[in-house]
Amino acid sequence: MGSFFKSCACARQSRCLHPYIIRYRDAAGRQREETGYATQQSALDRLTQVYEEKRTTSPHQAELKRQIGKQRFGDYASTWLTRQRHYAPGSVRTVNQVLNSQILPVLASRRINTFTSTVVDDFIMSMEERSVGLAAQQNAFDALRKILLDARRRGGITEDPFEGVVPPEYIPRKITIPTLDEIHALKAVSTDGLRVIIDLMSGCGLRNGEAYAANRERIVADDVYRVTEQIEGKTRERAPLKHRKLGEFRETPMPSTVRETLLRFEKDHGASPDGYLLRTQRSPFWAHTTLEYQWNTAKKRAGLTRRLTTYSLRHFFASNCLAKGIPITDVAEWMGHKNINMTFKIYRHLMPASIGRAAKLLNDGL
Repeated sequence: MGSFFKSCACARQSRCLHPYIIRYRDAAGRQREETGYATQQSALDRLTQVYEEKRTTSPHQAELKRQIGKQRFGDYASTWLTRQRHYAPGSVRTVNQVLNSQILPVLASRRINTFTSTVVDDFIMSMEERSVGLAAQQNAFDALRKILLDARRRGGITEDPFEGVVPPEYIPRKITIPTLDEIHALKAVSTDGLRVIIDLMSGCGLRNGEAYAANRERIVADDVYRVTEQIEGKTRERAPLKHRKLGEFRETPMPSTVRETLLRFEKDHGASPDGYLLRTQRSPFWAHTTLEYQWNTAKKRAGLTRRLTTYSLRHFFASNCLAKGIPITDVAEWMGHKNINMTFKIYRHLMPASIGRAAKLLNDGL
């Protein structure tokens, strides 16, 4: 079943305060040691637990776990990525870029069952030594975590390789939010198509690719727009929403000005048989190159010199919501963030006098 012992040289180990160590073979056949057990009984209880886990694991499952554990990280990462069928093409490219630039050069040849918290810590330190930016560090850490936790779920790793690991924390730089006057100035010199993009992003909080998929059929109520897909910015192909599976959607409030812009565009330019509005002479959908050209042209015509990108329009949407007292939980849902932590990290400072307002309300209650 295993053994327990102490590594100290005390004369009476049964009474000294040094912890017990246990040694055993896991379900994958690898010898392991664990320490930190204060009494013989706690060490025996843990060995019993390990024995029960091995006893209830079939030989086929044990062999499968062994094979997963023996794989090299590079091979496992490749097969893991092919199983992420819910990833949009852009997400696949991003993960591949992170793997090839940061992770694989360091960890490609390491066997899956050798990953521990020390290995992960060393990887983070290696990125720091190479002066990798914090944003890139966090992206690499997130990708590594997804892959290794998948391997652990499938039995290739016995212990949590992230236990006690302090992840790199990227603090987004101060965002640039366009003023309402700047948005009006841009719309005044924009093409009708760019005006649709500007309104959907600043009025409904859509991402670039989601705005490319502007569709009259997504107006599900006079004040609600349903976001069902995005157009991949390089391939110009339809893809699932970010952080959602094929067929999933989200709904966002639609100001009347946005609705009027969409309907006016359809009236003046028509729509495809299935309702899509934005297209070019060569393609049924817009792409990053189309938006970049039209955005830069509009900025130049409007005389805007501040560093504004199309993504700044999403920041305007968030700041507009929070300034009007809309809960940040709703804003996170409408913007399609995977979790509210990202929304807090970027927009928390935009919430108007949250602490001061809370103090006044609490004082009124007293």
